[in-house]
Amino acid sequence: MRDGKQSRILLEAAKHNNSALTGMGDTVVFSDEIFGFHVQQAIEKLLKAWLALLDIQYPITHDLQRLLQILEQNNQDVSQFGELHFYTPFSVQFRYGDVYSSVGPVNRHEAKQQVEILLQHVNNFWEHKQKN
Repeated sequence: MRDGKQSRILLEAAKHNNSALTGMGDTVVFSDEIFGFHVQQAIEKLLKAWLALLDIQYPITHDLQRLLQILEQNNQDVSQFGELHFYTPFSVQFRYGDVYSSVGPVNRHEAKQQVEILLQHVNNFWEHKQKN
């Protein structure tokens, strides 16, 4: 499904991931692997919602770089989101391994801010599409 309904479902699911991030500030309780997983999931859902709004069939993938490339290939300005691919390994790899040996600790404030910026962008795009 590549329509407004699917994009809304993905957008709402991403909002749930973003809300979870708010409660994951305690690094003792929530490891970077778990926090990063929710960051990755929020970003993935938002990028797929964006693609659905453009009526572009998105692949079944966790690869954020690939999703960003598809958006870019379809004349979308993703320049402010280019660093989001950093979170791709959190989808699977880092949940079963040591995140610190590969990327170091996650800057939770920065990650949350990046998700919120993308969330606002996609939400604004969704609202614009609903008006037109």
